[in-house]
Amino acid sequence: MKKTFIVFLVAFILSGCASLELGDALSSEQYTQQILDLGLTHEENLEEASKLKTPHLVSVVTLQLTNARDEKIQNELDLIESKKYKDKVLITNNGSKITGTQLTESIKTGVLSTDFDIQSYYLEGIKNSNSSNYSHKLNITITHNSKNIREYLSANICDKWGRCEDFSEDGSNNKLELKALSENASNCLADLCKYSENLEVILSDNFLNDSLEKGFSLNLISKKKSHKIKVPKSYLLGYLAVAQ
Repeated sequence: MKKTFIVFLVAFILSGCASLELGDALSSEQYTQQILDLGLTHEENLEEASKLKTPHLVSVVTLQLTNARDEKIQNELDLIESKKYKDKVLITNNGSKITGTQLTESIKTGVLSTDFDIQSYYLEGIKNSNSSNYSHKLNITITHNSKNIREYLSANICDKWGRCEDFSEDGSNNKLELKALSENASNCLADLCKYSENLEVILSDNFLNDSLEKGFSLNLISKKKSHKIKVPKSYLLGYLAVAQ
């Protein structure tokens, strides 16, 4: 009886030790969050990380702490920048229409001096007559020197890895509603014209709000060429600050 009790006691103690070990085996994300919750400086966070059990864990948690620091700095910069975009949002029609400031970028497409695209875009919102919500669209103008017009056909949402397929991994549709509004050709030579194509992409209120954390990218698809447009987080923050 006494021997049985001792065996049971030893088994119970070993089981308890195993439980403590398992309970202490946190993931690197959990260790990182525990350190962040201490409210220390970044240097002090790294000092805490250096006390962890294995070099691999120290390395992973150190990287995650550095990424968290960089993300915090970027969020603060985005917030400052968003206030500039907010101040430039134009409110018209007694508040029923809002227009974000226009963003423009030039993209080199080849070796010749004429090989470049200029893409300009801005968000626009129209307040629904039966609610306080806005219907949104991204107005886009693509200017390019080409032999032919491109005829843009569709637009796809791009994920955080830059993939812009028709369907995401979960089977959801990445296609957006695109409308070709107008096109114009000027300064034509023998085999080259300066084309300007105006488009709009319809965006839901839910989509814009879901994109607040990172901004969003979309891929414009034409018969001749496809390319991406990125709406930065700071721009979206400033625009939605007025639209909500």
